[in-house]
Amino acid sequence: MIRALSARSSTSHEGQHVADRSNGVWALTAGSVGVVFGDIGTSPIYAVREALAHSSGSDAEATVLGVISLIFWALTLIVTLKYVVFVLNADNKGEGGTLALMALAQRAVGRRTPLILVLGMCGAALFYGDSLITPAISVLSAAEGIVAAPGMGEKFQPFVIPTAGVILIGLFMVQSHGTARVGWYFGPIMVIWFLLLAGMGLVFIVQTPTVMRGFNPVYGIKLITDNGFIGLVILGSVFLAVTGAEALYADMGHFGKTPIRLAWIVLVFPALMLNYLGQGALVLTDPAARENPFFHMIPATIYWPVLVLTTTATVIASQAVITGAFSMTQQAVQVGLLPRLTIKRTSELIAGQIYVPSTNWLLMAGVLFLLAIFKNSSNLAAAYGIAVTATMVVTVLLFGVITRSYWHWPLALSLAIVGPFLLIDIVFLGANTLKIAQGGWFPLTLGAGLVLIMWTWNRGARIISGKTARDAVPLTRMIARLESNPPRLAKRTAIFLTPNPKSTPIALLHNLKHNQVLHEANIILTVTTADIPRVAQGERLSIEVLSQRFTAVSLSYGFMEMPDIPAALDRGREHGLRLDRNATSYFFGRHSVVASGEEGMPVWQDSLFIFLMKNAADPTQFYRIPPGQVVELGAQITV
Repeated sequence: MIRALSARSSTSHEGQHVADRSNGVWALTAGSVGVVFGDIGTSPIYAVREALAHSSGSDAEATVLGVISLIFWALTLIVTLKYVVFVLNADNKGEGGTLALMALAQRAVGRRTPLILVLGMCGAALFYGDSLITPAISVLSAAEGIVAAPGMGEKFQPFVIPTAGVILIGLFMVQSHGTARVGWYFGPIMVIWFLLLAGMGLVFIVQTPTVMRGFNPVYGIKLITDNGFIGLVILGSVFLAVTGAEALYADMGHFGKTPIRLAWIVLVFPALMLNYLGQGALVLTDPAARENPFFHMIPATIYWPVLVLTTTATVIASQAVITGAFSMTQQAVQVGLLPRLTIKRTSELIAGQIYVPSTNWLLMAGVLFLLAIFKNSSNLAAAYGIAVTATMVVTVLLFGVITRSYWHWPLALSLAIVGPFLLIDIVFLGANTLKIAQGGWFPLTLGAGLVLIMWTWNRGARIISGKTARDAVPLTRMIARLESNPPRLAKRTAIFLTPNPKSTPIALLHNLKHNQVLHEANIILTVTTADIPRVAQGERLSIEVLSQRFTAVSLSYGFMEMPDIPAALDRGREHGLRLDRNATSYFFGRHSVVASGEEGMPVWQDSLFIFLMKNAADPTQFYRIPPGQVVELGAQITV
């Protein structure tokens, strides 16, 4: 499953640095089972079914053993070797994920290169496709299990989509209340889920131990080569077994490398393979079970309790990716890929517990749209793999940059490690492109649209920044002019937010021009986003006294933090910064942007940028500034 910087922030561990953990490795390991492995842990519901559905060989035994072989080696090479052994080492101050890797790569090469920026945009954009498909396919797969329940049959079929829709609507409706308390139960529930997967599989393995031959890679290779074009289609379906692998890297900041590695090696990988082997063993003895092997494994006497647990597991997987979308949106805003959005805290104790209303409702609308047009989990599976494989390609490419520019590996070593992983990902991506017409078009279309939005916003913001810097008056010159010819003074403190501390803020210029007044104390405030996840409190604030009435203050936040200007300035008292909140005004320079086809971007892109700018969240909310203390002064600018 695709994950951005911190893809899963749904537990009480969220937002805390690994070094601050005091619960012990095994507690973190159990917690990671509920968050990191929710997606990959629900893959057995549909992965074998989809792979067998595309097989057409006359040798049923060879087909089953080939599918099991491909799944085993995909989990071994992609998840265990690539992510657990290698990629987890490429952390950005303890954090992982596409955007964290992008920031680390940019720092490694020493500049923001367009290629690295575009790779980061692609990974972030494809994540939203995953955020839509994961809840839809997971919950819909569980709802379809009711059809296979004893005594139900096809008579329940018309109610499958409405049932999934009700569950998902309820899930999105509760997001604004936060999920910290519910998150405590995710780990134990998913531990029970994986033990159940292992137990169900073991029952059938004991009955048909010949399925163990599936560990032989020859069966997988023969399945692909003997089936020709269909072999690639089967390979694309097999990839469903590793959707969720990105979460191992993306959630590293919440749990750490060791707990994630322990959870995978000790519990998750063995449980998954026992269940996949068990499904294979069942189909070998009962070929009719291939239509839905997972649900055919469940004994009739415990079918309903297992179905309830299955549904719960899919809801947990969905919850994780929804809160991951909130986290990724926040971080994309911080690194300048999206405009400011309304972001609400749902817990004052847990920094990572946030709620993004616009993201939540757009996700809900998108998920319900997917249910309406794809109608069943088999159709959704076609759209699923391509988004994940494309993100894995992005991750490997950025990982290659890290090995060369950050770790300074020799070129031969870098190619020897990264090359095979890239080749495997490209093969899986090629296999999944065969499903573009069947549903793969959806994440590609959505991703392309989001990349366009991100590129437009980033480009437009840089154009405005360049124009304002070009036309700006140097701050030192303005201070000297004001000292030689001081205007009338107002007995308050004025804080002027500006992106360039060397230039006179536009709000200050307009205040002097129209109000002909200067405040007794003026703070030129710059807020920047560092290319690390979190900035230490001791390094967040820097102060420079420019003159008797002017002070330059710089605040720095990591790309995983939410800015809180008043709180940060209060801490400035330790450095001699004296502020009376009741006698302080914040001045913002607001730009009125006009489209111009003569320079910069095309007119249509200018219009898109203007639309994004008009719909950006109020800066007072974003920076947590009391609205009653804000003064906005604007100017017109063309892009």
